[in-house]
Amino acid sequence: MTATTTAPVAATPVRTTRPPSARLRAWATRAPLLPALIFMIVVTQLPFVATLVISFFDWNALYPDARKFAGLGNYQEVLTDADLRHSVWTTVLLTVAVVLASLILGLVLALLLDRKFKGRGVVRTLLIAPFLVVPVAAALLWKHVLYNPEYGLFNGLLHYVGGPQPDWISNTPLLAVEASLVWQWTPFMMLILLAGLQSRDHEQIEAARVDGASDWQIFRHLTLPHLRRYLELGALLGSIYIVQNFDAVFTITSGGLGTANLPYTVYQSFYQAHENGLASAAGVLVVIGSIIIATFALRVVSSLFREEVSRA
Repeated sequence: MTATTTAPVAATPVRTTRPPSARLRAWATRAPLLPALIFMIVVTQLPFVATLVISFFDWNALYPDARKFAGLGNYQEVLTDADLRHSVWTTVLLTVAVVLASLILGLVLALLLDRKFKGRGVVRTLLIAPFLVVPVAAALLWKHVLYNPEYGLFNGLLHYVGGPQPDWISNTPLLAVEASLVWQWTPFMMLILLAGLQSRDHEQIEAARVDGASDWQIFRHLTLPHLRRYLELGALLGSIYIVQNFDAVFTITSGGLGTANLPYTVYQSFYQAHENGLASAAGVLVVIGSIIIATFALRVVSSLFREEVSRA
């Protein structure tokens, strides 16, 4: 007799479909979010798509009949025009200076507030206050209350000690804009870094003190590496805002004296020169730069969350 063997029959995967009731519950869960999603698309995405389309046209509002398709001509002009290139450089310089100064000052203030002393809550509230001021109001405060050469606080203090009476905005226009932005953004950096300081492993710090480590060694080898992610987060979030800043430049210098950044140039091209296509192209470049920075910021935030979850 010959033994017959039967080949094993491959098991066919069984598809499991959710019952209609489960799908209905899923849609019912998402339904309250649909109005917010539709509102976000209408308010943010549709205007951006319209701006993107307009950026490919040679379109001057004063001559609507002369509108024609320009392809990448507007983008080429943005990247090759001397004034526009200068505004890009001013934007980079303004962003780097403000973010670095805010981070350094925010780190110093965070280290001070991390210590226990009487009245720390009041001091923390006062230090946060500049960040809560409306940006235009903050710029007006610096322009008229501090910088004014006749009745400003800075010149009043210099007059009291017999010093000179400079015109701060005319002599140092870009520094004047940077100082107002640093004053407003230092509290934001301070809060981020203070949260990082309070999330340190205090047992590790105490062990280092027992081993004879000095305060500088603890800061250099323990605190600063721990704050690296928080420093990156503060720098990225601050850069997203400063790249798009318009209020301080418009209010303090009106874009003059070499302080016109890219957002102000967009405003100038659109509202003064009526060059809709050119202004749209410059605006698209600003959005692209902001998206690139925001992408890095989201990665840093996600890595921070992963670290906190792993510690828990």
